[in-house]
Amino acid sequence: MELAGTIRHDGDGGVLDDLDTVRGAQRWLQQQPGLLAAASGDLVVDEGLRDAVVGVRRAVRALFARVVSPAPPSPADAHRLLPLDEALGLLNAAAAREPVTPQLHWPAEGPPTSGLLSAEDDPGVRLVAALARDAVDFLSGPQRERLRACHAPRCVRYFIKSHGRQEWCKPSCGNRARVARHYERTREAAGRD
Repeated sequence: MELAGTIRHDGDGGVLDDLDTVRGAQRWLQQQPGLLAAASGDLVVDEGLRDAVVGVRRAVRALFARVVSPAPPSPADAHRLLPLDEALGLLNAAAAREPVTPQLHWPAEGPPTSGLLSAEDDPGVRLVAALARDAVDFLSGPQRERLRACHAPRCVRYFIKSHGRQEWCKPSCGNRARVARHYERTREAAGRD
């Protein structure tokens, strides 16, 4: 969800892409401590890594659009969705870039946990693979059923529906949608007079 949320409304009716530059990608990655831990190493954010992360995001947003179907996808994606087979191929290829082995950890005090032991030296490859694996886990897990696209005016986010009547990603989007409906009704009534 965090990766999909790097495309958002800019506040002026447009779309903002947090990953549109190497610097933006680096800033976003620094705000994702779990991902940086998965990369574990001297991560160099360059144009190649930015492109790989953006590619995973394009695949994720295309697959999110399929999940919310037959409802419309996010307006940011509607005109540029990857075909399903291309999105699946891109996501699965990114996840497969890092050969991993499951490992069991069992401390003397406490329950056992599992982790993945990587055979990959490149922290950028580990990072992209971790993003892809997280997306695979989400898309094949139970939260997928609660995924929605926010259709408030100017919103381009996907969100997890947390209660039965939730229609928007956040309260401000709900307010914007209600104001837009009121404006439209008022305009239509004035047009009939």
